[in-house]
Amino acid sequence: MTVENDIGLLERTLTALGRPAWDLTPEDIDRVVGDLALGGRTASSRHEYVQTFKGFHRFLQVRKAVEIEAGVGVRPVCPADEFNASRHVGDDSPAQLPPPTPERAAEFFDFLKARIATARKYGPAARDYAMFRTLYHVGLRSEEISLLERPDVHFSRGPFGKLHVRFGKGARTSGPRPRWVPMLDSLDLLLPWFLDDVRGKFPDSPVLFADESGGSLHRGTIRNRLRYLMELEGRPAADRFSPHALRRACASAASACTSSSRASTPPPWRAAPCSACSV
Repeated sequence: MTVENDIGLLERTLTALGRPAWDLTPEDIDRVVGDLALGGRTASSRHEYVQTFKGFHRFLQVRKAVEIEAGVGVRPVCPADEFNASRHVGDDSPAQLPPPTPERAAEFFDFLKARIATARKYGPAARDYAMFRTLYHVGLRSEEISLLERPDVHFSRGPFGKLHVRFGKGARTSGPRPRWVPMLDSLDLLLPWFLDDVRGKFPDSPVLFADESGGSLHRGTIRNRLRYLMELEGRPAADRFSPHALRRACASAASACTSSSRASTPPPWRAAPCSACSV
């Protein structure tokens, strides 16, 4: 690795750290990498940030240590070691916070549902409701839901229909791993409503949950959108959660939700939910 090859990532890292490299402490590294984890960065991205900084600091130690010590009286010692950031760099760091309970998820979706009637723009408000409910009930990653297209919705597959996740996350270097996921918990009612009444409010394109230009929502946009909606909801910071936490909540509730009764098919805003999810 060379400094030149990673200059863009290095500049972002140093800006986030906010202090000269020779003044940094292990706590500074923990703070920045922890912020990346809470912001939804993948483990590989967080690892890349740390490794880029460590490479730069090694460059300072080998090439510039004498100049730095003569100028500021400090000999550079790298603050990133094998201990101080390990809990943030691992895959499971966002899982340190518990996922929302079914009751908390129900409150949030009730807020989104009520907001549809009062929002300045009906389309984005209704899309948000359908998108985040789909993310929760199907357990998708933000990037996976952003890449769903209308032809990926198959109402005739299985008892409730299925979504074809063509760009599912695969193992490292293995490429996308497609999979089919069932439309549980009234999604087979919600998505027809979305396609019939909401999707036409956006420009025509294959994208299922489109932005206002008809394109795919970036996973960072989905994360920021969720954060914005929870700020509007006005709940304490301890009650807020990330898209990844919604995915984990789906896994927690799956066993309780698979036996939902399908006796009737009212519109999705009136659909009787399973008792575990109440949404």
